[in-house]
Amino acid sequence: MRDIAKACKCKPPNIYNFFPNKETILFEILKSQLENLISSVKYLVNDEINPPVEQLRLLITHHATYTFSVSKTSKLIFDVELDNLSPAKRKQIVKLRDSYEDILYKIIKRGIASGDFAPTDKKLAVYCIISMILRTIIWFTPKGRLTVPQLINFIVDFSLNGLRGKRPACR
Repeated sequence: MRDIAKACKCKPPNIYNFFPNKETILFEILKSQLENLISSVKYLVNDEINPPVEQLRLLITHHATYTFSVSKTSKLIFDVELDNLSPAKRKQIVKLRDSYEDILYKIIKRGIASGDFAPTDKKLAVYCIISMILRTIIWFTPKGRLTVPQLINFIVDFSLNGLRGKRPACR
């Protein structure tokens, strides 16, 4: 709470004028992050202009760019804090997360239908691609050997190559 108050240039008790408790703050952070992410890619649900390969490239680029634009602390919050929400608030966050995953699922499904991607477990592919993007925050540093655009291109190419090729069945 002290860190939040410091960032807001106020005293910790002042925060409770806007939020009744810490859970509400956490919920609003998670909700805001997911809503921002969804709003940046929701147009892809009905994209009939771009082929699925380009739709996937756009989604990964938006997601990775967004991931690198928010603070490291807030990105890690999403990994570990969902269990600290009440069942009602957790359900809302999971619903938003599912909405985002559904966009990616539909892109992969269209890619399989068009022949751009090989038949695969679509849900598992969704989880793998999202995890690959989200987990980069743990190890990526702008001072490393890759720039953000180079990393995004690698993730796109790695995902596309995986979706185009033959993979062993999940056992």
